[in-house]
Amino acid sequence: MQIYPGGPGQLDDPLARFTKWAAVEVDDAVHPPEGMDSYRIRPGTYAVFDHTGPASDPSIFEYIFAEWLPGSRSYQLDDREHFELLPPDYDPRDPNAREEIWIPIRPRTGA
Repeated sequence: MQIYPGGPGQLDDPLARFTKWAAVEVDDAVHPPEGMDSYRIRPGTYAVFDHTGPASDPSIFEYIFAEWLPGSRSYQLDDREHFELLPPDYDPRDPNAREEIWIPIRPRTGA
């Protein structure tokens, strides 16, 4: 999960700082073990993209942020958490690795 303290405009800056979490979904009743923190993702709409390929391949993000989002008449980037869902056997170097990329969106102003 990535949290961008500078808001959505921060994604245009390749040197922007952000917070990255390694996280797993748990039941609300579970308290985190000592030394771990909990985090509740803020509710909202997400665009979900399936990606197959190594993590080093940026093409899915180029598509999302250079084509899909700018071309959307209905949605714009929202100021919430971005995250990926990875299967238990995920290997970021595998050319057949699969992941879901979740991008926070909201209705476009004036749409």
